[in-house]
Amino acid sequence: MPFIEHSKYNDWVPFIHKNPHIATIYAGKFKKFPIPDYQREKLELADGDFLAVDFRMINPDKAVILCHGLEGNSQRTYINSCADYFLKHDFSVFAWNNRSCSGEMNRLPRMYHHATIEDLDAVIQFTLSKGIQELYLIGYSMGGAQVMNYFGRIKNIDRKIKAGVSVSVPVEVKASADALKKGFNQVYMKNFMLDLTRKLKVKAKQFPELIDAERLSKVRNFDDLDDNFTAPLHGFIDGKDYYYKVSPARSIENIKTPVLVLNALDDPFLGEGCFPVQLAQNNPFIYLETPKYGGHCAYPMKNSHYSYAEIRALEFINSLF
Repeated sequence: MPFIEHSKYNDWVPFIHKNPHIATIYAGKFKKFPIPDYQREKLELADGDFLAVDFRMINPDKAVILCHGLEGNSQRTYINSCADYFLKHDFSVFAWNNRSCSGEMNRLPRMYHHATIEDLDAVIQFTLSKGIQELYLIGYSMGGAQVMNYFGRIKNIDRKIKAGVSVSVPVEVKASADALKKGFNQVYMKNFMLDLTRKLKVKAKQFPELIDAERLSKVRNFDDLDDNFTAPLHGFIDGKDYYYKVSPARSIENIKTPVLVLNALDDPFLGEGCFPVQLAQNNPFIYLETPKYGGHCAYPMKNSHYSYAEIRALEFINSLF
């Protein structure tokens, strides 16, 4: 059943959270969840940069790797909630930070994007080095895109990596960028822009020959940002080239590992192309679930502090074996 036409979440969503903006803002700004008692390790990368991984080992046999969204980090509420849920169900947890997201600026000009699968692979190899025998990847938003791209672009997936879950994932990144230009959604875009331009100002001081601080001050939207900074810093021609090449839509046909894609139809961050029904129907390894409600990385539950995303993720993992 690669396309799940009815989601149980439709019956479990609190009435007030049937408004996607209330659900999204509640989950992102008001909901709180304690940070697990992590150990942090800095991974030195082959190109001279580093990644910070927060992890807690409670089971030497099975673990989840948690991938955060754009301008998120390993200690965002949705990551904490998912981590706690899986820790309570006897999984070790590894929550990683993309370059520039750990609280310490990374060393190189490049930062991260939706297809940063080399960095994800470094985290995977670190996790497997701990002796883990069963590994599952769970990503939110951009992190969900990284998970899908990993499974679709890495040719020899380690057999210990059993499945993935992608939540609120921009399957077509351009469609997501366009959705954030519309109406109230611009509030979310402006928040992203503030965070990203703040980081790029630091980068401009590090690498003035690569980043024009004056041009940066004129950036107003994702098109400006991605055309002039994101794309060239990461080896793309322009924003259009970047959006096309990093989108999981380019990878989905090649996925041969079970992946649950959980995208709410009311998600304000997602646009046309982010609900790939036909692609899911043509690939038996893609399980596309599209609840009517859920917002973006939200999915609040009646009578539970956990979200439907982590509950459904564990249910999916358990259903495969």
